[in-house]
This record gives sequence, C-alpha cells and structure tokens, in this order.
Amino acid sequence: MGRPSTKPKDLRDGYYIEVRNKNQRTGIKIRRDTKEQLLLAIEEYKESKEVIVLGKSENGVMKDIPGLESNS
Repeated sequence: MGRPSTKPKDLRDGYYIEVRNKNQRTGIKIRRDTKEQLLLAIEEYKESKEVIVLGKSENGVMKDIPGLESNS
C-alpha cells in the first residue's frame, strides 16, 4: 500500500456536464458520448438539480460546445 496519486485524472473524450444540488458548491461530472445524449441528460437533471455545461473533452483538453451556453 503506497501513497495515493496526486496527479489529476485525465478525462475521457466526450461531453461533460456537472450536476449538483441547488445551493451546493460541489457536484458530480457526468460524461456522455454524443451531443444528443448530453441534451437528454440536461433535460433529465435540470428539473431537480443545478446543471452546468463543462464542455467537450478532446485529447485531455476541454473545449466549448457550440450552441450550448456554459451555465444553465
């Protein structure tokens, strides 16, 4: 048993949103493979949670998604 890694985990390629309870500081990141799946997830969670669109991860770099605002 050794010391835990301090290097942050690389994100897999895909579309990311952060879902958190209202009035909370932290949440969980949710990844979807396609933009259509991402839109369905946003619709599902926005009724009861705060949804923040993080962007699209490509080769470890987060990019904006055209047509989607960064905060919902």
